[in-house]
Amino acid sequence: MISRRLLRIKTLQILFAFYRGENDSLAKVENELTHSINRAFDLYHYILLLLIDLRLYADNRIELARQKKMPTLEDVNPNTRFIDNQVIKLLEDNVELNKYLRDNKLSWANYPELIKKLYQKVTASKYYEKYMEGEETGFAHDKNLVIQILTKELAGFEDFEQCLEDQSIYWNDDLDFMAGMVVKTIKKFEENQPSSIRLFPLFRNEEDEDFAQRLLRKTVLKHDENVKVIDKFTKNWDVERIASMDILIMEMALTEILEFPSIPVKVTFNEYIEISKYYSTEQSSMFINGILDKIIHTFREENRIQKQGRGLVGEDDLATDS
Repeated sequence: MISRRLLRIKTLQILFAFYRGENDSLAKVENELTHSINRAFDLYHYILLLLIDLRLYADNRIELARQKKMPTLEDVNPNTRFIDNQVIKLLEDNVELNKYLRDNKLSWANYPELIKKLYQKVTASKYYEKYMEGEETGFAHDKNLVIQILTKELAGFEDFEQCLEDQSIYWNDDLDFMAGMVVKTIKKFEENQPSSIRLFPLFRNEEDEDFAQRLLRKTVLKHDENVKVIDKFTKNWDVERIASMDILIMEMALTEILEFPSIPVKVTFNEYIEISKYYSTEQSSMFINGILDKIIHTFREENRIQKQGRGLVGEDDLATDS
């Protein structure tokens, strides 16, 4: 399922584009956010399909080698450990995965060179050599190989990242999150599990499903109010030198603190500090840390922060050194 952090990031990106635009309606922006989240879920299934196509490519190479006019001994008696990988075969048979791929028309058919290059990267690795030649076999061994492919080969693979960028602007920041989600899926697989077993859902629960849309809508509706608060606490700063992304990050944080009573202040605070490290300037995290800390302390003195349930956890232990 998609993490709250990715939902916050996607909301941030959509809002940033919204405030830079001129005529976008709130309804259109909400639809854009929904589309962005759904595309992230497409990528989750697309990466699962990549593993399947990688195995099929290896299988096809073996069949072509067998059909040579003068095949070698290795061509006739190939090492089939990879094409027999039990985990990837479970993916191939998974009913939910196949239905999603079919319904959403996801395919790597137009990118044969990418599959070839990924196969070359994998087969040149030490972990693959150990997998193919070592004495250890079995389901756990198969699972470990798949996880190593996901964690070692995708990030930083320029051809793969470029391919994703060409297909969807929404995937620019989704790869690490979705690859991690695929790894969690594979770790849950068990030997001989039925093909009907469910994969991860898009959202953890109904609260998560509603979270991003509520965050976006409430941030827009509270924009003027939040900007006034931020202006008050940054009056000694040159406003024109404050990055617009910093202001938006603080707007979202304040909205979440005041409008989402079940989310602890500490969680919100730390999440937006972390997001600022990747989506704003080098100095942003320290700046946002200091401003938010002052605002939160003032809000508490004014009794404006009302938390309930799990939102009360850690309320007296706000970290200010992120």
